[in-house]
Amino acid sequence: MSTDMSTDTRTHTGADAGRLYVALGRISRAVRRDSPDASVGHGALSALATLVQDGPQRLGTLAGTEGVSAPSMSRIVASLEQLGYVARTPDPDDGRAALVGASDAGRELVAGRRSDKLSALRTRIERLDPDARDALAAALPALEALAAD
Repeated sequence: MSTDMSTDTRTHTGADAGRLYVALGRISRAVRRDSPDASVGHGALSALATLVQDGPQRLGTLAGTEGVSAPSMSRIVASLEQLGYVARTPDPDDGRAALVGASDAGRELVAGRRSDKLSALRTRIERLDPDARDALAAALPALEALAAD
């Protein structure tokens, strides 16, 4: 009996994609749950982390990077600004526009939350058996390739 390898591969890849999607979501939620609460939500922290990593930018650019609408990003940035985590400065290329950048307090918040999350993730990894830790380490290049879009 002959099997079609491309169909087998697609089915296997589809099932694996579904399992990976669920696992990544659960890991992300568990790490957020295991790390202490912060004064900002996940979406705002993500936007702030982007500003820390990529530097000051226009709201529209930040909204595109974060995959949210411009009005949603405007609300997120307004709340971050009110908390002192971001500041607006005039865009040197267009005086009518503004750039949003992370403040020192915003950079400190991102660094602290990243440290908390890494600690929570490290604890979960340490609870795995040695074979599972080795398999996870071996999978890192493939996971990094998936993330490098």
